[in-house]
Amino acid sequence: MMGAGSGVAGARSSPAQHASWNTYFKATTGSSCLSVPGLAQGSDLIPPPARRARMLRRIVLLLCLLLPCSGQTLQQEAERIMNATPVIDGHNDLPWQLLKLFNNQLLLPASNLTQLNSTHTNIPKLNTGHVGGQFWSVYVPCDTQNKDAVKRTLEQIDVVHRMCELYPDTFACVVDSAGIEQAFQNKKVASLIGVEGGHSIDSSLGVLRTFYRLGVRYMTLTHSCNTPWADNWLVDTDEEQPVHHGLTAFGKMVLEEMNRLGMIIDLAHVSVETMKMALNVSKAPVIFSHSSAYGICPHARNVPDDVLQMVNSTGSLVMVNFYNQYVTCSNTATLADVADHMDYVKKVAGVESVGFGGDYDGVTGLPTGLEDVSKYPALVAELLARNWTEQEVSAALANNLLRVFKRVETVKASLQGTLPLEEPIALEQLEGQCRTSYGYTTSTTTDASPALPLPAALVLALPLLSTLLP
Repeated sequence: MMGAGSGVAGARSSPAQHASWNTYFKATTGSSCLSVPGLAQGSDLIPPPARRARMLRRIVLLLCLLLPCSGQTLQQEAERIMNATPVIDGHNDLPWQLLKLFNNQLLLPASNLTQLNSTHTNIPKLNTGHVGGQFWSVYVPCDTQNKDAVKRTLEQIDVVHRMCELYPDTFACVVDSAGIEQAFQNKKVASLIGVEGGHSIDSSLGVLRTFYRLGVRYMTLTHSCNTPWADNWLVDTDEEQPVHHGLTAFGKMVLEEMNRLGMIIDLAHVSVETMKMALNVSKAPVIFSHSSAYGICPHARNVPDDVLQMVNSTGSLVMVNFYNQYVTCSNTATLADVADHMDYVKKVAGVESVGFGGDYDGVTGLPTGLEDVSKYPALVAELLARNWTEQEVSAALANNLLRVFKRVETVKASLQGTLPLEEPIALEQLEGQCRTSYGYTTSTTTDASPALPLPAALVLALPLLSTLLP
């Protein structure tokens, strides 16, 4: 704000100088803030020079929060807030880009995250954007379902772990809320893993538990395809029809096991019926890791008002997506349009229900002003310009997610001693030819030879039957 060599702090007071405070404000801060009562020409309330400099800083900040001021001042205030409370973003697809661009070869010179510029995300951009926590998506496409989804997902989990190993000064792989807070203190990016799509577990509770042990801390119940136990968002469009009308009995078991494990339930990408059923079934709050408000942009990937009200009543969280199609339902958008969604979620569900879920490196069209992960402070500055308080901004940046995560951990603690669920999904509910049926057979034969199919057995029995008949 005040230049170190301005000489104002050490100057003697004079009526002529005090008559030019407005000029001083504008010259040193670029602010259009109004003059300050009590510091006008001839006032006998003028403090000593050194104290006056400190007061000026505070008064300019206060007035710039209350009155229209320059974007530069708001940007500086955003940076100050984010130095103390960096953003935790709900969804980033950098691991998918590393697969597509480099086949997960992180040691290639071209894949160096300090220099990579073909993606929305790299280490310098994360630092500039004050990113303190990131759920890295270990997304694999729907066409892996009933094929190699589990293998592919394991490989993407491995990518996140290797990111933390290769760049230990930047990333800290963590698995709980305490780990996030410790990473904040250490000025590192708390790196968490989110599975994007229930097809990644291949309808197996055992795979779900194994993913948890490997560090996965949320799972999106579907991507843009149904699983054998949950409907995706496309059933709310003309493209598909509902199959399960939300969750099947096995789908409810998946949620119950996630609650027991302490894995966050993510409802981005699911149908409205699935949203409502999950919000009613889950014992813990849920998140929408990268979804926006249907009331602003009526896209089926967004969250409708009645669900936002359920988000409020369950203490859950909507982490607003930046993808143009979900922001304006068109190919173009601006930073202000994203702020409209955050305002809307705040109005309908409460400020405790708002978060950031940029979807960087998973989308092709981003708003002007939010082109990459370095731009989060600009969005925070816009919220400040809309009269969000520092407490409200800090809640959206990180504290809301931390609250949800801690509640998920509390529910997990309350379920300690509850045995893991073991009942498998019915074999007939599974699809695909690339699977075996071990464990599902009811045959208990002890003969070393396999049982003959019924038609063959009848053929062999016919000669014997003919000798017995008169």
